[in-house]
Amino acid sequence: MTAGKVVPVIMAGGVGSRLWPVSRKLYPKQFVSFQPGSASLFQQSLLRLADYPDLGAPIVVCNAEHRFLVAEQIRSLDPLSDDNDVTIILEPEGRNTAPAVALAALAAELKEENVVLLVLAADHLIENTEEFHKVIAAGTALALNDKLVTFGIVPQKPETGYGYIKRGYSLADGFVVDSFVEKPDLETAQQYLESGEYYWNSGMFMFTAKTYMDSLEANAPDILKVCRDAWAQCKNDLDFKRIPGQIFEQCRADSIDYAVMEKTYDGVVIPLDAGWNDLGAWSALWEQSEADEAGNVTLGDVILDDVKNSYIHAESRLVSIIGMDDTVVVETPDVVLVSDKNRVQEVKNIVDTIKSSGRQEADAHVRVYRPWGSYESLACGMGFQVKRIIVNPGASLSLQMHHHRTEHWIVVQGNALVVNGDEEINLQKNQSTYIPTETRHRLENKGDEELVLIEVQCGEYLGEDDIVRFDDIYGRTQT
Repeated sequence: MTAGKVVPVIMAGGVGSRLWPVSRKLYPKQFVSFQPGSASLFQQSLLRLADYPDLGAPIVVCNAEHRFLVAEQIRSLDPLSDDNDVTIILEPEGRNTAPAVALAALAAELKEENVVLLVLAADHLIENTEEFHKVIAAGTALALNDKLVTFGIVPQKPETGYGYIKRGYSLADGFVVDSFVEKPDLETAQQYLESGEYYWNSGMFMFTAKTYMDSLEANAPDILKVCRDAWAQCKNDLDFKRIPGQIFEQCRADSIDYAVMEKTYDGVVIPLDAGWNDLGAWSALWEQSEADEAGNVTLGDVILDDVKNSYIHAESRLVSIIGMDDTVVVETPDVVLVSDKNRVQEVKNIVDTIKSSGRQEADAHVRVYRPWGSYESLACGMGFQVKRIIVNPGASLSLQMHHHRTEHWIVVQGNALVVNGDEEINLQKNQSTYIPTETRHRLENKGDEELVLIEVQCGEYLGEDDIVRFDDIYGRTQT
């Protein structure tokens, strides 16, 4: 079979609740930079492929509510391929990896024949890029011979938090898959490690689009049918491919492992030893970071006294700790998490409790990101709210109005072009404007630096749903 172009398929869904409170529903871990000034995990998943030869334009599958995060983080990177024509597919709701990759395969077939899909998660860490590129090349050769390839992580310890893949006889640079194994207990995991026949299941795959869809047709035809129907009704929405919810919701949720890999006779596992980590808990970040002489990893304004082997993450204030070992402390502007380092997998229980009580801390940060920038609530009381608004260079909010609140805008950095009713005015630092209720208004940053302003809202109702959009470059108008 002739050589095919490798197209990365980045699975960017998921919430990452075990890294709460930094990772939340509206800003999950794949879009977070866990070191100041570094790329996010999603951006790293693209950057580590930038030098791979003859790479096709990536396909990203994400939740619809994360679409502008994905687009902005891609936009800020250097070109990833010759045409840089990244396809962003919006799922109306998650249905696990088997349907998501089916949509990506349908999108890839429109671009060219004989394309090899490299399916990756957006929230994994891989330290050795050179070794990773070697297994991609090996996987490509097998994929072009109609194999369904997965990468098995060479285990470094008896891990009970991962599923395992047992290898069979050798084939080219890999092994025929003997079986997939669920998460074991510690004694069983130790036996797997000692045998040398088992690998951690990474959830990364390679196959041609045709091979994958043929396998779905044979093993999960109901999934393929719904995905074909949904793709046929897909709509272009700005730079996104929007999948219709009324069709896609009929698709059952299933993983590639269950839908295809456990049923096929063409599965191959290639060992990967490249410093992989799925960063599934705060303890994993401690393991992957450089610690001081006491075994502590700190980020932010931290003072420690007699503390050992701990992870401390401070975002907005001084965090001081005395006399604690093997502890995780994570501080954000609205939440503080303290946990035994050996029990951080249980953070998900806290998130579930928060959700069931109707609180917002599981979903959103104090700083909320929008396609034009972000806003942060500074103070809120009866009949008023104060926000700091940041508008990116060249960005614009929608032309809108509010029924129940007035707004006062004071510029503290940059230059603002403001539509206020029938007026269009320029505001510079220390200048302000007042917007009455039911007045059409718009805020735009035509400068080269961030526009920062303070917004004071006053009114009987201050909810985010008190907004009517008349014109919006992001396609969010109601009229």
